[in-house]
Amino acid sequence: VLVVVPGILTYLVLRFLFETLDNILRPALVKLTGRDLPFVGFVALIAIIFIAGVIVRSYLGRRAVSLFEGWLIRLPLISPVYGAAKQLLEALAGPQMNAFKEVAVVEYPRLGMWTVVLIAARTRMVIGGAECPCAVAFIPSTPTPITGMVIIVPDQQVVPLDMTIEEGVKFIVSGGVVTPEFLRER
Repeated sequence: VLVVVPGILTYLVLRFLFETLDNILRPALVKLTGRDLPFVGFVALIAIIFIAGVIVRSYLGRRAVSLFEGWLIRLPLISPVYGAAKQLLEALAGPQMNAFKEVAVVEYPRLGMWTVVLIAARTRMVIGGAECPCAVAFIPSTPTPITGMVIIVPDQQVVPLDMTIEEGVKFIVSGGVVTPEFLRER
Protein backbone atom coordinates (compact mmCIF):
# COMPACT_ATOMS: atom_id res chain seq x y z
CA VAL A 1 0.00 0.00 0.00
CA LEU A 2 2.79 2.44 0.89
CA VAL A 3 4.31 1.84 -2.54
CA VAL A 4 1.11 1.64 -4.57
CA VAL A 5 -0.69 4.76 -3.26
CA PRO A 6 2.20 7.20 -3.85
CA GLY A 7 2.71 5.60 -7.26
CA ILE A 8 -0.96 6.10 -8.14
CA LEU A 9 -0.88 9.71 -6.92
CA THR A 10 2.26 10.41 -8.94
CA TYR A 11 0.63 8.84 -12.00
CA LEU A 12 -2.52 10.96 -11.57
CA VAL A 13 -0.57 14.22 -11.23
CA LEU A 14 1.68 13.43 -14.21
CA ARG A 15 -1.31 12.35 -16.29
CA PHE A 16 -3.11 15.62 -15.48
CA LEU A 17 -0.04 17.65 -16.47
CA PHE A 18 0.48 15.56 -19.62
CA GLU A 19 -3.14 15.94 -20.73
CA THR A 20 -3.09 19.67 -20.02
CA LEU A 21 0.08 20.21 -22.04
CA ASP A 22 -1.18 17.92 -24.80
CA ASN A 23 -4.48 19.82 -25.04
CA ILE A 24 -2.57 23.10 -25.35
CA LEU A 25 0.27 22.06 -27.66
CA ARG A 26 -1.35 19.57 -30.07
CA PRO A 27 -3.86 22.00 -31.63
CA ALA A 28 -1.14 24.62 -32.04
CA LEU A 29 1.21 22.12 -33.69
CA VAL A 30 -1.56 20.86 -36.00
CA LYS A 31 -2.08 24.45 -37.19
CA LEU A 32 1.68 24.97 -37.65
CA THR A 33 2.63 21.64 -39.27
CA GLY A 34 -0.67 20.35 -40.59
CA ARG A 35 -0.03 17.01 -38.85
CA ASP A 36 -1.20 15.59 -35.55
CA LEU A 37 1.84 14.76 -33.44
CA PRO A 38 0.99 12.23 -30.71
CA PHE A 39 2.67 12.39 -27.30
CA VAL A 40 3.78 16.00 -27.72
CA GLY A 41 2.45 16.72 -24.22
CA PHE A 42 4.48 13.83 -22.81
CA VAL A 43 7.68 15.05 -24.48
CA ALA A 44 7.03 18.61 -23.31
CA LEU A 45 6.35 17.43 -19.74
CA ILE A 46 9.58 15.40 -19.59
CA ALA A 47 11.53 18.37 -21.00
CA ILE A 48 9.98 20.81 -18.51
CA ILE A 49 10.67 18.51 -15.55
CA PHE A 50 14.26 17.91 -16.67
CA ILE A 51 14.99 21.59 -17.36
CA ALA A 52 13.36 22.69 -14.09
CA GLY A 53 15.46 20.13 -12.17
CA VAL A 54 18.70 21.28 -13.80
CA ILE A 55 17.91 24.95 -13.23
CA VAL A 56 16.77 24.64 -9.60
CA ARG A 57 19.82 22.58 -8.58
CA SER A 58 22.25 25.32 -9.56
CA TYR A 59 22.97 28.37 -7.40
CA LEU A 60 21.72 30.72 -10.10
CA GLY A 61 18.57 28.61 -10.52
CA ARG A 62 17.76 28.72 -6.80
CA ARG A 63 18.37 32.47 -6.85
CA ALA A 64 16.13 32.87 -9.94
CA VAL A 65 13.33 30.85 -8.30
CA SER A 66 13.66 32.96 -5.16
CA LEU A 67 13.45 36.19 -7.20
CA PHE A 68 10.48 34.84 -9.18
CA GLU A 69 8.64 33.90 -5.97
CA GLY A 70 9.41 37.36 -4.56
CA TRP A 71 7.90 38.90 -7.67
CA LEU A 72 4.81 36.65 -7.49
CA ILE A 73 4.22 37.57 -3.86
CA ARG A 74 4.07 41.27 -4.82
CA LEU A 75 1.27 40.76 -7.37
CA PRO A 76 -2.09 41.77 -5.86
CA LEU A 77 -4.33 38.94 -7.12
CA ILE A 78 -1.73 36.17 -7.24
CA SER A 79 -0.01 36.80 -3.91
CA PRO A 80 -2.71 35.51 -1.56
CA VAL A 81 -3.37 32.38 -3.63
CA TYR A 82 0.27 31.53 -4.29
CA GLY A 83 1.35 32.27 -0.71
CA ALA A 84 -1.43 30.20 0.82
CA ALA A 85 -0.87 27.28 -1.57
CA LYS A 86 2.87 27.29 -0.85
CA GLN A 87 2.36 27.42 2.93
CA LEU A 88 -0.17 24.60 2.78
CA LEU A 89 2.09 22.46 0.60
CA GLU A 90 5.03 23.06 2.95
CA ALA A 91 2.81 22.19 5.92
CA LEU A 92 1.66 18.92 4.35
CA ALA A 93 4.88 17.86 2.65
CA GLY A 94 7.54 19.62 4.71
CA PRO A 95 9.87 17.70 6.99
CA GLN A 96 8.17 18.82 10.20
CA MET A 97 4.54 19.11 9.06
CA ASN A 98 4.17 21.38 12.11
CA ALA A 99 1.47 23.68 10.76
CA PHE A 100 -1.18 21.29 12.07
CA LYS A 101 -1.55 20.57 15.77
CA GLU A 102 -3.49 17.30 15.76
CA VAL A 103 -5.69 14.88 13.84
CA ALA A 104 -9.34 14.69 14.84
CA VAL A 105 -12.77 13.69 13.59
CA VAL A 106 -15.86 15.85 13.42
CA GLU A 107 -19.42 14.99 12.47
CA TYR A 108 -19.43 16.45 8.99
CA PRO A 109 -21.17 16.91 6.55
CA ARG A 110 -24.05 15.67 8.70
CA LEU A 111 -24.67 14.02 12.08
CA GLY A 112 -23.62 10.38 12.17
CA MET A 113 -21.03 10.83 9.40
CA TRP A 114 -17.45 11.43 10.56
CA THR A 115 -14.71 13.27 8.68
CA VAL A 116 -11.00 13.17 9.50
CA VAL A 117 -9.66 16.71 9.87
CA LEU A 118 -6.34 18.35 10.65
CA ILE A 119 -6.57 20.91 13.45
CA ALA A 120 -4.63 24.03 12.46
CA ALA A 121 -5.42 26.31 15.40
CA ARG A 122 -7.67 27.04 18.34
CA THR A 123 -9.74 30.22 18.56
CA ARG A 124 -12.78 31.66 20.27
CA MET A 125 -16.04 32.60 18.61
CA VAL A 126 -19.24 34.22 19.74
CA ILE A 127 -22.08 31.80 18.98
CA GLY A 128 -25.62 32.67 20.06
CA GLY A 129 -24.32 35.52 22.22
CA ALA A 130 -21.95 33.27 24.18
CA GLU A 131 -18.22 32.93 23.73
CA CYS A 132 -17.26 29.43 22.63
CA PRO A 133 -13.80 27.82 22.25
CA CYS A 134 -13.43 26.45 18.73
CA ALA A 135 -11.02 24.51 16.54
CA VAL A 136 -9.99 25.65 13.09
CA ALA A 137 -10.10 22.41 11.10
CA PHE A 138 -8.78 21.74 7.61
CA ILE A 139 -10.54 19.03 5.59
CA PRO A 140 -8.05 17.96 2.91
CA SER A 141 -9.33 16.59 -0.38
CA THR A 142 -8.46 13.10 -1.54
CA PRO A 143 -6.10 12.35 -3.26
CA THR A 144 -4.54 15.85 -3.34
CA PRO A 145 -4.38 17.10 0.25
CA ILE A 146 -3.15 20.55 -0.76
CA THR A 147 -6.76 21.45 -1.56
CA GLY A 148 -9.69 21.27 0.78
CA MET A 149 -11.96 23.26 3.06
CA VAL A 150 -11.52 25.06 6.35
CA ILE A 151 -14.27 24.80 8.94
CA ILE A 152 -14.57 26.22 12.44
CA VAL A 153 -15.99 23.71 14.89
CA PRO A 154 -16.91 24.18 18.57
CA ASP A 155 -14.37 22.29 20.72
CA GLN A 156 -17.02 20.03 22.24
CA GLN A 157 -17.75 18.66 18.73
CA VAL A 158 -14.11 17.80 18.00
CA VAL A 159 -12.86 14.29 18.83
CA PRO A 160 -9.02 14.22 18.83
CA LEU A 161 -7.56 10.96 17.50
CA ASP A 162 -4.55 9.02 18.73
CA MET A 163 -2.84 9.52 15.36
CA THR A 164 0.18 11.52 14.22
CA ILE A 165 -0.19 14.22 11.54
CA GLU A 166 1.76 12.01 9.12
CA GLU A 167 -0.58 9.06 9.76
CA GLY A 168 -3.59 11.35 9.29
CA VAL A 169 -2.28 12.67 5.96
CA LYS A 170 -1.56 9.09 4.78
CA PHE A 171 -5.09 8.07 5.76
CA ILE A 172 -6.60 10.98 3.83
CA VAL A 173 -4.35 10.76 0.74
CA SER A 174 -4.93 7.03 0.43
CA GLY A 175 -8.68 7.59 0.37
CA GLY A 176 -8.97 5.50 3.54
CA VAL A 177 -6.98 2.57 2.13
CA VAL A 178 -4.26 3.11 4.75
CA THR A 179 -6.56 2.77 7.76
CA PRO A 180 -5.49 1.75 11.25
CA GLU A 181 -7.32 -1.23 12.73
CA PHE A 182 -8.82 1.10 15.35
CA LEU A 183 -9.32 4.85 15.27
CA ARG A 184 -8.86 5.68 18.94
CA GLU A 185 -9.85 8.85 20.72
CA ARG A 186 -6.88 10.50 22.36
